[in-house]
Amino acid sequence: MKSLLRIALGLVVIVTALSAVQLSVHAQDNPRRPVTDDEVNAVSKKLYCPVCENITLDTCGTLACAQWREEVRILLSEGKTPEQVIENFVARFGDRVVGTPVDPTLRALSLVTPWLLSTLVLLSAAAIFIRWRKESAAAPKASAAQPSVQVTTHTLEEYRARIEADLAARR
Repeated sequence: MKSLLRIALGLVVIVTALSAVQLSVHAQDNPRRPVTDDEVNAVSKKLYCPVCENITLDTCGTLACAQWREEVRILLSEGKTPEQVIENFVARFGDRVVGTPVDPTLRALSLVTPWLLSTLVLLSAAAIFIRWRKESAAAPKASAAQPSVQVTTHTLEEYRARIEADLAARR
């Protein structure tokens, strides 16, 4: 009986030792490095809160942002680069998490379009101003050449008579 107990105890020790070896090998395959808050915040500054508008992940105090920052920490500790972490979030939640599109064409359009529109507005305003200045400079010359037009002035009694006639017609 004692020999059977010794064999069972020996098997338990061997199984435990093999489990420990397997766990240590797995830990070496997937090493987790410590990630500082500065590293997490560097990535979080480039991401926007899923709940609040126009607030970056590093400054938002919502529970969702705290969970996302923890997820950033986990991804960085797994050895992913900050760009890979951002791509991961964009793939899962869309371009709205980065503020500007990741696609180079869309990014160029979103950054260049406001400048183009502003330039067009300024050029149009300048053209209108120049045309207005030319017309105002040419207006006194034209009015001196044309005969003056007689403007008829109505007296207060004529206006009162018209108003009374309009009111009487509506009744």
